[in-house]
Amino acid sequence: MAEGPLKSAGFGLWARLRTYFFAGILITAPVSLTIYLAWLFISFVDEQVFSLLPPEYNPEAYMPFFIPGLGLLLVLVGLTLIGALTAGFLGRVTRQMFDAILNRLPVIRSLYSAINQIMETVLANKSTAFRECVLIEYPRRGIWTLGFITGTTKGEVQDLTEDTLINVFVPTTPNPTSGFLLFVPEQDVVRLKMPIEDGLKLVISGGMVTPPSAKPQLEAAPAGPPATQMPEA
Repeated sequence: MAEGPLKSAGFGLWARLRTYFFAGILITAPVSLTIYLAWLFISFVDEQVFSLLPPEYNPEAYMPFFIPGLGLLLVLVGLTLIGALTAGFLGRVTRQMFDAILNRLPVIRSLYSAINQIMETVLANKSTAFRECVLIEYPRRGIWTLGFITGTTKGEVQDLTEDTLINVFVPTTPNPTSGFLLFVPEQDVVRLKMPIEDGLKLVISGGMVTPPSAKPQLEAAPAGPPATQMPEA
């Protein structure tokens, strides 16, 4: 007679342990993956930097123990120093000299010009590239796709069209670094209030991570006493 309650208690304990197990995964998995990916990136940068340095200039040769992230720190310091040097008159002259040399090379000049324009557009303080999420109807009417505005269409593409066009980059899932460019009429673009970070989460997760809606939720009115009906005459 006591077998039934014992089975129920066993199943209840198993269900509770399973719940605790999945709760532990939900807590530790994001932290572990983040630390692991950060470690891979730091290790990759360290290996690339130390492989380029001569042995006499390698700080690892003079240190009794390994410090992770030292190569990344050297890269950050080096880029900061280069930026400080190029901000002056001598740096501008040096850059103009390199621009003149690279722009004369047949194949290199096209690649250098394209990369230079992209970097200046993305890193400019007043740039609106990848700062706004939008919805467009693609690949047909009734199907909506999330995209990011990269700028206003200019040049021959805009001159050959009557509508004002907007450059929209449509990323692929789960890798948002790949995608395709669409020139969409401005009146067909639905601008979203969600930050660019939430848009990237939505794309990377394949729709599983949904950002909260910017529309305010209406609070339910408190339930009052039931209305009394008037007696019929």
